[in-house]
Amino acid sequence: MDVRERVAFTPAQLVEALRQLCLHTDSREAAILSTCNRSELYLEQDSPGVEVVLQWLADYHRLSLDELRACAYVHQDESAVRHMMRVASGLDSLVLGEPQILGQMKTAYAVAREAGTVGPLLGRLFQATFSTAKAVRTDTAIGESPVSVAFAAVSLAKQIFSDLQRSQALLIGAGETITLVARHLHEQGVKRIVVANRTLERGRSLAEQVGGQAILLADIGQELVNSDIVISSTASQLPILGKGAVERALKQRKHKPIFMVDIAVPRDIEPEVGDLDDVYLYSVDDLHEVIEENRRSRQDAARAAEELVAAGADDFMLRLRELAAVDVLRAYRQQAERLRDEELIKAQRLLANGGDPLEVVASLARALTNKLLHAPSVQLKKLSADGRFDALAVAQELFALDEGESKR
Repeated sequence: MDVRERVAFTPAQLVEALRQLCLHTDSREAAILSTCNRSELYLEQDSPGVEVVLQWLADYHRLSLDELRACAYVHQDESAVRHMMRVASGLDSLVLGEPQILGQMKTAYAVAREAGTVGPLLGRLFQATFSTAKAVRTDTAIGESPVSVAFAAVSLAKQIFSDLQRSQALLIGAGETITLVARHLHEQGVKRIVVANRTLERGRSLAEQVGGQAILLADIGQELVNSDIVISSTASQLPILGKGAVERALKQRKHKPIFMVDIAVPRDIEPEVGDLDDVYLYSVDDLHEVIEENRRSRQDAARAAEELVAAGADDFMLRLRELAAVDVLRAYRQQAERLRDEELIKAQRLLANGGDPLEVVASLARALTNKLLHAPSVQLKKLSADGRFDALAVAQELFALDEGESKR
């Protein structure tokens, strides 16, 4: 079994897995994205404990560490930020620009919040990631040219029928591909959709989603006469639709054209059906041209999307560096305010005892200045004695001193 499948987490496992992950590794914050194509752990740690995390993952899924290590990839710091944004934008997907991954990323964030494993850092990173992914969707055409077989089939139908809203469709099967076909046709406003399936219950479940009707496979012949579009994808080992049935339907339709797409492997529709006049029959191979054209279009959009991701990652890292100074500034301000309050109390006491106001104010200013400069002065002398001239240059920049002031 593929390692990718063996490291996947079920929705029921995620909350407890996140808590165990934080408990048994050095991760203060954690989120897990687990889909059919990837399992990724987003972690906040002081120092990357990759081996510890991999060992936990191996133990959790009962895999050997060597087996897991061989196919694991690791991103840190800005590389991790950029990777996360690329994933959410569909730039790291098998189908470039596919939109489902963003919803899966949002679910991963919601589950981590439920588990209590999202803190300030991951919280900010997820929000920045969602914002960047939204910009990619809004400002590029990466999602405008779907490259699925289902969309390609509907695209061909639009080329043959100028107005799909006047057309009726017969869909044979009720699997994932036909489900996508049904949704695309429904979005295009197809007048009537009929789903033919081996089991009526499964067919009816899909038909209800698109306001259609369900029939059994045995009833295809009767429905064929009403169908302008026929798209088939079943797991049958033998053809479901033969040349004779289509010929009879064409006679009743008075040779009104039928567009057919056989997505199944092996074929659901006999190849000889394509020899009939007024039938446009396409197979999976025929859809490749449409798919490749859309893929090229997405590649152009992907370049623009990569620039947005790079800008999003740079902006996040800049804000992160700015936040790193907040705690220092807060502590420095608290120290300065404490020294201020101490000197202010002394000054107020001197004034209450009849001290000269001008002398009291001057004393307050001298004492406050000396105390504020004491710690920096001690540290600067120590840095100079240690030969830390780089730190002295930073101090000069920090205090906004020009060359003239520093030499006085």
